[in-house]
Amino acid sequence: MLPDPLLLLPELTDLLRQRIVLLDGAMGTMIQREQLDEKDFRGKSFADHPHALKGCNDLLCLTQPQVIKKIHQQYLKAGADIIETNTFNANAISMQDYGLESMAYEINVAAAQLARSALTDIGTDTPRFVAGAIGPTNKMASLAPSVHDLGARAVTFQELENAYREQIRGLMDGGVDLLLIETIFDTLNAKAAIYAALTLFEQRGTYLPIILSATIADQSGRTLSGQTPAAFLYSVEHARPLAVGLNCALGASQLFPYLRELSERADCLVSCYPNAGLPNQLGQYEQTPEQMAAELSAMAAEGLLNLAGGCCGTTPEHIRQLAEALRGFPPRSCSQMPAA
Repeated sequence: MLPDPLLLLPELTDLLRQRIVLLDGAMGTMIQREQLDEKDFRGKSFADHPHALKGCNDLLCLTQPQVIKKIHQQYLKAGADIIETNTFNANAISMQDYGLESMAYEINVAAAQLARSALTDIGTDTPRFVAGAIGPTNKMASLAPSVHDLGARAVTFQELENAYREQIRGLMDGGVDLLLIETIFDTLNAKAAIYAALTLFEQRGTYLPIILSATIADQSGRTLSGQTPAAFLYSVEHARPLAVGLNCALGASQLFPYLRELSERADCLVSCYPNAGLPNQLGQYEQTPEQMAAELSAMAAEGLLNLAGGCCGTTPEHIRQLAEALRGFPPRSCSQMPAA
């Protein structure tokens, strides 16, 4: 039987009992602000790499660690309780696009250590935590890549599991406190990550809390593989996650009814970290920190939130405003929360 996730990290559980816990904001948005060029992404170690590397944000953990650490510190100063490692695509499947699949483990170790170092350097009386960020990869396990061969798949469950296990091994070796399997558009991909994590936990005799966060593909209210929030919840609750929630794709106001659906059914905690509204025609996010904070406050006022933060387009200022706006709201009631 899997352990109770609320007993795995007592300091975090105490914080969750007291208030809505804050996640950080977008890593990619902040990296774009740095205006790094190809040379910056390559650094000295990858100067002669045969593939173009600009845009491989995860690699910056090795080639520009000071940039990533600075971003972590900006979010911590803004009030984030949990910072995510810069590892959204740091798996062998996604890294194939850059010819860097052999570097996945090393990148994850370095990313976790960077985040831990940022926590140490900031110093605080309030407990802070590092979440190992695990993205969905760039392939789907449950749907065919072509309508001409509906039985074909771009990736197998075993390939996903192997890639996720290597990533999680690196994150754990680097010292993360919990895992965040996020932006889930295909639940079968997420199940491979869950299986990899639980298998590794059992082998090591060490269990970490897991947060599972799905992404709604559009205003139909379903994931890309066709599940409603409730169907997603029922598909993953066997993993005993610390929290289940929604992130990315939409802004807070568009996610509101789907988060409500999730909150009404979940026995575990609930999280939400939306985009800064919907992108404009140029792909830019224009929602101000004040606007986003107001929309998430409406969720909190309805008692839907245990954890909140920001995804695409959000910045430390969004998190700062969110921290202020949510201060007066109690966390969502959860029957599974142990007594103090």
